[in-house]
Amino acid sequence: MHWKILKHYNIKANDKWYEHQPETVKEKEKVTILWDMQVHTDKTIKANKPDFIIKDKQEKTCMLIDMTILFDRNTSVKVAETLSKYKNLEIEITKMWRLKTITVHVVIGALGVVKKGIEKYIHKIRGKINVTELQKIALLGSSHILRRILSIE
Repeated sequence: MHWKILKHYNIKANDKWYEHQPETVKEKEKVTILWDMQVHTDKTIKANKPDFIIKDKQEKTCMLIDMTILFDRNTSVKVAETLSKYKNLEIEITKMWRLKTITVHVVIGALGVVKKGIEKYIHKIRGKINVTELQKIALLGSSHILRRILSIE
């Protein structure tokens, strides 16, 4: 997702998504993309480090994106948990940066299971991100982990 978002904003990234290593801060005139960076606020907030933050200076918006790949059974629970988890951070960022802030959660099961309606969240993210591609990446990652574990003697 990070790679596709960089490409959308014409920010330099590797030619291949699978070779991409996200940098903590990527910036262009109209946008700042923060990867795995803690947000310091006036109030103490436990959940202050979403996977990445997109600050769109032109549209005056901020998007907190949290990605999770977990055991397939827990996807619905995790979606609800994420929405409430970042609510206080949304409020603080809106006050501090004076940007309309929303949280987008992307929860995919290890075997590609997604909660019904995930498309409406993913379509909010710039970069033409496809649910099927995300499922494929999650499944490839799971199979890679499984192969590594099974090859241990």
